[in-house]
Amino acid sequence: MNSRIHNVSRRDFLKSGAGLTLALVLPAAQAAQPGVAGPGIAGSGPQAAGSFSPNAFVRIGSDGTVTVLSKHLEMGQGTYTGLATLVAEELDADWKKVVVEGAPADAGRYNNLFWGPAQGTGGSTAIANSFEQLRQAGAAARAMLVQAAAERWKVPTAEIQVANGVVSHARSGRKAGFGELAEAAGRLPVPEKVALKDPKDFKLIGRSAPRKDSVAKTTGQAQFTQDVKLPGMLVAVVAHPPRFGSTVRSVDDKAARAVPGVADVVRIPTGVAVLADSYWTAKKAREALQVEWDDSQAWRGSSEQLFADYRKLAATSGAVARRDGDASGELGKAAKVLEAEYDFPYLAHAAMEPINCVMRLSAEGCEVWNGEQFQTVDQANIAQLFGLKPEQVTLHMLYAGGSFGRRANPLSDYLLETAHIVKAIDGRAPVKLVWSREDDMRAGFYRPLYLHRLRAALDGQGKPLAWEQRIVGQSIIKGSPFEPMMIKDGVDATSVEGAANLPYAIPNLLVDLHTPGAELKVPVQWWRSVGSTHTGFATEVFMDELAVAAKADPVAYRMELLAAHPRHAGVLKLAADKAGWAKPLPAAKDGKRGRGVAVHESFNSYVAQVVEVTVAADGSFKVDRVVCAVDCGIAVNPDVIRAQMEGGIGYGLAAALTGAITLKDGQVEQSNFHDYPVLRINEMPKVEVHIMPSAEKPTGVGEPGVPPLAPALVNALYAATGKRIRALPIGEQLKA
Repeated sequence: MNSRIHNVSRRDFLKSGAGLTLALVLPAAQAAQPGVAGPGIAGSGPQAAGSFSPNAFVRIGSDGTVTVLSKHLEMGQGTYTGLATLVAEELDADWKKVVVEGAPADAGRYNNLFWGPAQGTGGSTAIANSFEQLRQAGAAARAMLVQAAAERWKVPTAEIQVANGVVSHARSGRKAGFGELAEAAGRLPVPEKVALKDPKDFKLIGRSAPRKDSVAKTTGQAQFTQDVKLPGMLVAVVAHPPRFGSTVRSVDDKAARAVPGVADVVRIPTGVAVLADSYWTAKKAREALQVEWDDSQAWRGSSEQLFADYRKLAATSGAVARRDGDASGELGKAAKVLEAEYDFPYLAHAAMEPINCVMRLSAEGCEVWNGEQFQTVDQANIAQLFGLKPEQVTLHMLYAGGSFGRRANPLSDYLLETAHIVKAIDGRAPVKLVWSREDDMRAGFYRPLYLHRLRAALDGQGKPLAWEQRIVGQSIIKGSPFEPMMIKDGVDATSVEGAANLPYAIPNLLVDLHTPGAELKVPVQWWRSVGSTHTGFATEVFMDELAVAAKADPVAYRMELLAAHPRHAGVLKLAADKAGWAKPLPAAKDGKRGRGVAVHESFNSYVAQVVEVTVAADGSFKVDRVVCAVDCGIAVNPDVIRAQMEGGIGYGLAAALTGAITLKDGQVEQSNFHDYPVLRINEMPKVEVHIMPSAEKPTGVGEPGVPPLAPALVNALYAATGKRIRALPIGEQLKA
């Protein structure tokens, strides 16, 4: 089988698969909106008096303020800053006068160009899909301002310069700010074609301009969903089933209704909702509910049972994701075969801002306020529930306090939960749905539990002759709108990404997959870096095990096998050099020190990390330092890139150390940060980020910093102790 059949790149999928799939599930009128397929910038919104809106992304006011409309959610990853940079660069705007607003839900003007007829933020695509589109938007606005000045001053356009929001003509000494020219520019035709800057002329791209969301967030002016207050609004909390698949058998709500401030108690498909004048009132009333749950259709298994079942599956062949040569044949006759098994638990997203949503229904339609990540899907699902047209659903995109994939739910779970509550009260009041941390931990969606079983055959020089990797885990795509394009011949592309595209030169390679059936009702969803959260660990730890067996240096071993992949090799060499890999680590006063490495490509970006650890005599350890090298094409804002690598390292480290959602008798055992810890500031190591110079188009940075951390860490622990960790989280394994 050709290895590329299932190893479709994420960008190729997003350009074709998701878009085609969404076109199948969205109403025809919505899917066929103009301007969806290409990088066009047409379709300007309403233009205020004295302002200038040449396209859907730029608005220039009479005061010279440049407003960039962001089609992507700002959830802490720096999207507002990056998108504004693209516009401001080509516009030659004054960065201090650039502001950003969230664009409305309108796939005709604001679709993700990699997703076809759909608007949304995910897959580390915001900058990548907008790079040329928003530069063109800025360049078009600039050209019109220049033309307006040329006509006013009666001089050739070629003689006009633009810098820092000022249009000038050196020969005559005339100049004007953007605001002075806005109205005149707005009367001109929008140019069909515009020339973009040569990268050598960039003034903002490649430099660390201050973030556009920092001031509002530090002063408290930024608006999150929890800040929204509408007249007559009720706050809702929901009693969810304790087990996945359970339903309400009966409910006694007398005590709950007796709590002062309670407005109503309603049954909805996901449980029982309490509506009150405040969150704490609603929460208190929910505690007073007497709900009898019907567990007849509930899943009552455990994490231990799942791993046992998965091990049985791993003993048999699965659906083939990639086959090169004859791995099984080579393994059967090889003199030296290595085997390893790697376990990965369920993981919660655990974003700082738990799930919430505000919704108001009227005769005209429905309005929604939230950290909106999946506009087109959510708009269509809400419209269907209320019997509205998608354009009757207005989505106000606010800031989100993190997401890590959680808010981009293909089923629009929490938005539809809000809609069901609004519908149950006949829309008589706006509703703010609030999930507690416990709600999100116990009734949310999770990164699937996975098991990997690997075997490799080595030749006489220790080089891999064959590699066989079997993956067992739930599909996050099954049952979603993406299924027709992302599951082929039984293979969920997200389950095998990072493994099916293994870059190492191995002549015989087999990757196959087992996907448990629908009887497993634990809800799963993409989690920061998706399939690479587990494939990156399994492949890079096993590669380290091969290097040890070959008595080879782990970096040199990888470099030789990456000869055909210069971008992988480039970040690996850069990270190793900056970490001083060739020099031994200084000895620790107490304990042992170790250094480990990993390299991985995800979302078309390449990241290598070197981790240094100190392990005490009792098995406790400290992560001292992480050196990270990233190749993400042109670095639009180096400071944002460094921040995302640092954030990804912290997020990945938390999962590696302690992250685990465990199930017992069908119930999630964790509830809050006391038993699902996130990384504390005292646990954060020193981090160095080095950005590889590149002329390639920019690629994602929100997720690729996560995958290399855990394997580099356990490789470092092995170097220090000789003990190999093959199950996450690490927890107390070194103390055993």
